[in-house]
Order: sequence, then structure tokens, then C-alpha cells
Amino acid sequence: MTARTSSNPRLHWIGQRTRETAFTLAVVSIFTIAILLMTGTPPLAAFLALYKGSLGSWIKFSHVVKSWIPLTLCGCGLLFTFRIGLWNIGVEGQVFFLGLSLAAAFAGGGLWAVLAGLLKTKGGVHEIFAGLGMNFVAQAMILWLIFGPWRRSGVASMSGTELLPRDLWLSYIPSLRLSPVSLGLVLAMLVLTLLLLRYTRVGLCLKAIGSNSRAAVGFGLQPNGCLLLALLLAGGLAGLAGSLQVSGVYHRLLPAISSNYGYLALLVVMLANYNIWLVPGVAFFFACLNVGSIQLPMVLKVDSSLSGVIQGALVLSALGMHAFRSRRPVKSGAAPHQESHEPSIHRES
Repeated sequence: MTARTSSNPRLHWIGQRTRETAFTLAVVSIFTIAILLMTGTPPLAAFLALYKGSLGSWIKFSHVVKSWIPLTLCGCGLLFTFRIGLWNIGVEGQVFFLGLSLAAAFAGGGLWAVLAGLLKTKGGVHEIFAGLGMNFVAQAMILWLIFGPWRRSGVASMSGTELLPRDLWLSYIPSLRLSPVSLGLVLAMLVLTLLLLRYTRVGLCLKAIGSNSRAAVGFGLQPNGCLLLALLLAGGLAGLAGSLQVSGVYHRLLPAISSNYGYLALLVVMLANYNIWLVPGVAFFFACLNVGSIQLPMVLKVDSSLSGVIQGALVLSALGMHAFRSRRPVKSGAAPHQESHEPSIHRES
């Protein structure tokens, strides 16, 4: 059995990644248990509360799905920018920059992302700084709308604008308050992202430029044009996520409409090793942590930030494992071609 596994590169790679994943989960579990014990909280009771708070009933499961939808959409968008080697920190602001129709939301989020791309390609501003700066601008614009032109009648409130007219709400299942349109849309975007990245010239160009932009120029590719296209797709999907939050969940515009899904999606994609096959599962796990953590203060008097501790520990462990893997010598033929592609901050565009 060992000889057969070692002679098959694919099996060798799967076995190696399985061991690494098991080791990462073990480290995070030990770390989380230690934190809980230091605070005097029974670990088993805390984990059980997280489970019951997220998957304990159909209505709680529907809340998890409603959190999973924008998180997965943002994750799909980030795969395009990570593939070409960009750290799209501005995805949070792209969720803010939305419209009340799906097409307008995609266009608004995409154009907002392209502005950050122009700052990089024309002004030499690194995408991290451009994205963070534009996040603050997007947040300020949303607050201006809520407290200005779109303020509630006679009052400006952090609770958001007036409810949208009923005909602007997405249809939903009354018992679960879950929109089938939102669910169908995110599944369609997952398939579309997979097809674009794996089977089209767009995906091939993004990967070639992300691997070596100078060599890609020699093959007639245009790094700046592809960079803007990747940002347009990423921003469009993030804007779509924001629109679904407005028209399918809250039915109004809120100051914190993004719910930090843009930033959280960065952690999801990194933990998924930039692999589209893993993004939905990791996003679902993070959604369960977000929804389930609401139970902790009520049941165990534990702060709900425990979910953030677990998420952060997972990402740090995954990054540590990646650093270990990158420094380990690779045997010839031991690792097959992978779909994941990690960006490099220091690579020139």
C-alpha cells in the first residue's frame, strides 16, 4: 500500500494535505480549549453551544445560509484577484458600494474596484493601501446617504433607512425567511467562477500573469488590462453580495451592511488555500461560527468574540503550515498541478 501511494503523485499530495489539515485542526482545537479553560468555561459546553446556535434548528440553519451567501460571493470574487497576484483588501468597500438591483450592484461594486486598480496601474499606489483607503470612502458615503438624502422621515438613525417597498424585496420562504433567488445566484456564481478560472482564456491569462508578469508580457498578455478585469469581477461579486443583503435580508440600507464579510472572505480564501473547491465549505464553517457564537453570551456568559479567536487561529495555523511547506524541499514529481495560486506582495506588476 505504501509503495502504491508513493508511486502515485496525486495520492501522495492528497495524503500530505490531509495530514497537514489534521495537524492544523489539532493545533487550533488545543489553542481554543486552552483559552476556554483559562476563562473557566467548559470546552465541551462551549462547542455544543456553537453547534446548537448554528445548526440546532432549521431557522438557525437558515441564518447560517444567509451568512454563507455573501461570504461565498466575496470569496469567489477574491479568487480572481488572488489568481493574478493582488491583495484585494478593498472588497469590504465594494460590498458597501451597492445598488438596489442586481445589475446595478454588480456594476457599482465592479467600478469601485476598478478605481483601486487605476490607482495602482496609473498612480503606482499599492492595492492594499488603495483598497483600505477606498473602504473608508465607501463607509463615509453610506453614512452620508443614511443620515442625509435617504434618512428616515423626521429622524437620522443608525438603524438605517426606511424599509424598501415590498416590490423591491427578493422573494423568500416565509418559514425560513430565506431567499431562493439568493441561494440560486450564489450557486450559479460558484459554477461560473470555476468555469472562468479553469476552462477559459481569462483564467489562463490571470494565472500566467500572477505567476510571472514579465514573462507574460513576452507572450503578448497585458498585465494592467487583466488586473483591471480581475478587480472588476471581484468588485462585481462583492457588490452583488451587498445588494442581496439589502434586498434579500435586511430590506433596508444599514451602516454596517457589509457585516465585515469582505474582510472575513479574505480569511476564508486563505484558509481554503486559494482553491475554489474548498471555499464553499470553509465559508460555511465560518458562517456557523458567526451565527453560533451569538449563543455563547446567553448560555455560558462567554463573549461572542470566541468565534473570531477560532477564525484567527485557523488562519494563522494555515499560514504557518504554508510557510513550512514552502521551505520544505519538494521531491521531483511529488506534487501535482494545483488550482490554488497565492499572491505575492513583492512581485512587480
